Amino acid sequence: MKKEFVVIGLGRFGGSICRTLVDQGMEVLAIDKDEDRVNEYSKIASHAVVADTTDEEVLKELGIRNFDHVIVAIGDDIQSSILTTLMLKEMGVRHITVKAQNDYHEKVLRKIGADHVVHPERDMGRRIAHNIVSNNVLDYLELSDEHSIVEIVANDVLAGHSILQLDIRAKYGINIVAIKRGNQINVSPQANEVIQKGDVLIVIGADSDINRFEKKVMED
Repeated sequence: MKKEFVVIGLGRFGGSICRTLVDQGMEVLAIDKDEDRVNEYSKIASHAVVADTTDEEVLKELGIRNFDHVIVAIGDDIQSSILTTLMLKEMGVRHITVKAQNDYHEKVLRKIGADHVVHPERDMGRRIAHNIVSNNVLDYLELSDEHSIVEIVANDVLAGHSILQLDIRAKYGINIVAIKRGNQINVSPQANEVIQKGDVLIVIGADSDINRFEKKVMED
């Protein structure tokens, strides 16, 4: 069964979400105050409308509360972002994800009931920084302020050893949750799994432990 989404704000972030959801076969209502943007996405989204989402009557007319998930991707207008989120919450929208401009904005959004707050520019900056610092880090996904999932390419230090022999969990407090080898992915690999050079290890743990592992093992 297709889920139905609303994307409010069709800038780079909102537009990217809209396109990706549509590519995944979802129903998407795209909303923006800018008529040119709406015209662009009218060819992509299931429906696209020009609307001011700080107007409660407009939201009601659009039947927003009947959608599964609303993404508020309003750009630099923090006031509109907050007002829109507040009204969506009061209308009983089931799940609301909001783009935050800064930490203060995030605090307000969380206080008024946003289910999920994202910082796309900050988070992408952190991912790029991790990739730049270590040649072995392919990707970095922040789970919380202190925990992450990281994709790390196995080097000569790890190659030829089993997970049991490396004892990474005991030594560094991190877990290998999957191994990607070519087009194959091994989820929850066994302790006797031997790592090969070039394997992509999907590791989860505290940032401090992952950083320690990168410095001690991956940089050798």
